[in-house]
Amino acid sequence: MSPPLRVLVAKPGLDGHDRGAKVVARGLRDAGMEVVYTGLHRSPDEIAEAALQEDVQVVGLSILSGAHNVLVPRVVAALRARGLEDVLVIAGGIIPEADALALKAAGVAAVFPPASRIDDIVAFLVANAPSR
Repeated sequence: MSPPLRVLVAKPGLDGHDRGAKVVARGLRDAGMEVVYTGLHRSPDEIAEAALQEDVQVVGLSILSGAHNVLVPRVVAALRARGLEDVLVIAGGIIPEADALALKAAGVAAVFPPASRIDDIVAFLVANAPSR
């Protein structure tokens, strides 16, 4: 039996709405994953450093503030600067489809809009997260 996936769920920037992030974090935990939730108002560097310290395979970013085009690529860059090229990055929240395409080009593996099913997120992570 392989060890459970380790996932960091983070809220970058000034977005103060964390209900969705908490629902996803709990759903991933209930699916058998180890989940670390960073809390609100984290900078890209804080998120990347937490990913490094917690040795996660996945970083999930929840963002509803509209700053996704700035903050999400900064998180990806901060992860890469720490040598975490293999960490799978996903995002969720209010992200228009055109912006989701740009985020994917910037290194985000998937974007999950509001009302995404936890089972779909779990299946994506199981299929795509790097093994350790």
